[in-house]
Amino acid sequence: MTKTKLPKAKSEPEERFAIAWRTLGGQKPEREYRFTPDRKWRFDFAWPEVRIAVEIEGGINEGKHRGYHMRTKGFLKDAEKYNRASTLGWRVYRFAPSQIQPAALEEIISEIRKSGRG
Repeated sequence: MTKTKLPKAKSEPEERFAIAWRTLGGQKPEREYRFTPDRKWRFDFAWPEVRIAVEIEGGINEGKHRGYHMRTKGFLKDAEKYNRASTLGWRVYRFAPSQIQPAALEEIISEIRKSGRG
């Protein structure tokens, strides 16, 4: 099995995803992939050929320490981003850090292979 080198992740959960993905033999993703030319939106991990993306959601704690993406403004912007991705034909898988588990990743690896890449 050939190991692919992935760019360093922006966060610890993204790095855990990247390591787990590589360990499971997943197809090399594009990192920080800009999926639409008219906005600066990016996916954490993407397989553009099959329009599959993964977003690692951080800051999901309750209370004042919750992250930007769980506050009203951030949540609404994310909803807009994910809705736009859907209209463009993307399947977006969202993971909280605790959900980065082999079984879930293996399902996506299988989905990418079924879609024709890998």
